[in-house]
Amino acid sequence: MKKSITTLLLASLLIAFGCKNNSESASASTTETTETQAAGQEGVVDETSSPNIVQVAVGSKDHTTLVAAVKAADLVRALSNAGPFTVFAPTNAAFAKLPAGTVEGLLKPEKKGDLQNILGYHTYVGTLKTEYMQDGQEYDMVFGGKVKITKKGDKTFVNGSEILASIPTSNGIIHVIGDVLLPK
Repeated sequence: MKKSITTLLLASLLIAFGCKNNSESASASTTETTETQAAGQEGVVDETSSPNIVQVAVGSKDHTTLVAAVKAADLVRALSNAGPFTVFAPTNAAFAKLPAGTVEGLLKPEKKGDLQNILGYHTYVGTLKTEYMQDGQEYDMVFGGKVKITKKGDKTFVNGSEILASIPTSNGIIHVIGDVLLPK
């Protein structure tokens, strides 16, 4: 009888310990899942997937001002989503062409709406590849109206700013430009 009670006690301890570990594991798994879901697609980081528009921009030393603007405008999540999107991405040098204090002013919290409009004027819902753009075409942007495409030889321009490079991403395409596009 004593042996049966000892065996029963040992079995109960093993079951209790096993259940506790499974409970903690399930709880940790649920927490990780909840955190990933709360972060959304912008929180997905792995070594095999193609980077999205925001991840590519963050990795570019020439787009630190644009990245700061996207963060200040609270658009990271939107531009990390499935899309597809086309972003005409001004370089740091393009932002430097603006009048002194313009960028700093737009990065202030009270200018968030203006900044969102300007960045929305650089964003098209859909993928626009330069080889499919035609001279004279106009595209409705997320905010602020239309942009106009012009072609000169093998060069493509948006509102007069040359597309310097095109970078495909997992959720669209980035066209690097040398000017900030301002809604008219």
